[in-house]
Amino acid sequence: MKLFNPESLTYSKYIFFTGKGGVGKTSTACATAVHLADGGKKILLVSTDPASNLQDVFDIEITNTWTTLEEVPNLVVANLDPLQAAEDYKERVIGPYRGKLPEAVIDSMAEQLSGSCTVEIAAFNEFSNLLTDTEIQDTYDHILFDTAPTGHTLRMLQLPSAWSNFISENTHGASCLGQLSGLEDKKEIYRSAMETLSDQNKTTLVLVARPETAPLNEAERASRELKEIGVENQILILNGMLSEYDDAMSQKLFELQRDALGTMPELLRSLDQSQIPLRAYNVTGVEKVRAFLRAEDSVFEAATDRVEDLLNLENVIQDLVTKNKKVIFTMGKGGVGKTSIAAKIAHGLLEQGKKVHLTTTDPAAHLKWVAQERAGLTMSHIDEKIELDKYREEVLSKARDEMSEEDLAYIEEDLRSPCTQEIAVFRAFAEIVDKASHEIVVVDTAPTGHTLLLLDATQSYHREIQRSQGDIPESVKRLLPRLRDPHETEVVIVSLAEATPFYEAKRLEEDLKRAGIYTNWWVINASLYAAETSNTLLKAKGSHELEWIRRIRDHARGSAAVIKWTPQEWRMNASDIS
Repeated sequence: MKLFNPESLTYSKYIFFTGKGGVGKTSTACATAVHLADGGKKILLVSTDPASNLQDVFDIEITNTWTTLEEVPNLVVANLDPLQAAEDYKERVIGPYRGKLPEAVIDSMAEQLSGSCTVEIAAFNEFSNLLTDTEIQDTYDHILFDTAPTGHTLRMLQLPSAWSNFISENTHGASCLGQLSGLEDKKEIYRSAMETLSDQNKTTLVLVARPETAPLNEAERASRELKEIGVENQILILNGMLSEYDDAMSQKLFELQRDALGTMPELLRSLDQSQIPLRAYNVTGVEKVRAFLRAEDSVFEAATDRVEDLLNLENVIQDLVTKNKKVIFTMGKGGVGKTSIAAKIAHGLLEQGKKVHLTTTDPAAHLKWVAQERAGLTMSHIDEKIELDKYREEVLSKARDEMSEEDLAYIEEDLRSPCTQEIAVFRAFAEIVDKASHEIVVVDTAPTGHTLLLLDATQSYHREIQRSQGDIPESVKRLLPRLRDPHETEVVIVSLAEATPFYEAKRLEEDLKRAGIYTNWWVINASLYAAETSNTLLKAKGSHELEWIRRIRDHARGSAAVIKWTPQEWRMNASDIS
């Protein structure tokens, strides 16, 4: 497979970088921008990622003010904050109702406009302004975007019903409908932006993934969603490729990458592919940014000190037993190993004589590979698709009696949203936890605090949108107070010793706090620092984890456990809990 060459993108004015968190899309976008700027091109690099680490990559302060890099004079960079843009957008929608509707309804509307859909729409707002600004087009040879909105968001912006009064009159429910209610004046800008995105002569979508199953599946989903709305010009970059091995760990990592690429989704196989070798260092500072895409690897000094007195998963499990927790969630971004950690916790509790039920919603995480039912341990798998289909049909059966065909089409699109999926899955969670009153329930993955607040708003104010009037199950009503009870519920945040997983986990933690759910333990999974390897590259890479291990431990006030990277699929073995 060929090495990635930024020159292959120079036929496009606009270049979007997208991919699962932690795959290196920001590093790739920055290195591409620097390479093109070093070659004499005038480049604008913009991030709309709420957890953007452009400032970390370039090692300077970067705000929404456009900044020219002293070391790369042809490059201008900016961090556009979609969270602030989302707040501004939310106020524009809610402002006219203040003083006219009860405060409880205003609070419910505000929460409806606090989800990921609103942030995506606000981000696309920023994209659209840049995509349609003729002065920017004339000034820069290429405009690069770090992250892009999902196909779901773009499809919603295309729907004619998005501009109907139906939207602005119904902003109080557990859906993404109300989040479009402030867009009436943006129709022409969005139309022009969508035309640019689907123009193969103007726009290239760069899908960044690691040679691992979860990132490849996420890249396939993004590719398919964006192709459906006309963004056809796509390429795939595989970051972190290990080309050779010299010990057991590096050999297993090489084999895992090979196997993941061997089962790559067919849609990705059809794309133009290139690779970036695995680097030992964190991409920070212009020197490392320039080195990132070179064929030869550069050696950068890593920390040589150590972190003493690291805790392990046994410490976490013992604390859960001592505090008699009843409901335990493992949460974090996809790909950090939540399922294996949930299984290890379940097994550790079983060894302590507890009766345990273990459940997951991860379609790629088959519990039978990491655990087996036995005396005292039961398991279940919540199928997101089945739960979503069941919830959709429940909603649509009511809507068919009351809505026009046009609005029904809009409702069907809304039901494809992340909000709807979270709510459907959460109902299934609630049923499982409700039935398991005599055992500890360990849950792999869970809905966000935003979803909890939406359900709570619906329960408290009875103002769900027409499509889902009432019907909040009793199990959900009972579970919400339980989740907010720190004596019963524990959330274990799972991360990696890297920047993006840490920052995204922190955002999740803040989201849960808004819902009245507080976290304690953090687990740093798959640590190369904690593993034993003689491979020079992997050993150096492990040493670069030290900064993030310290940051996470400080953030968690000492309640952080480190799990070493292991090459084997985890099995039920108490010796593995370390």
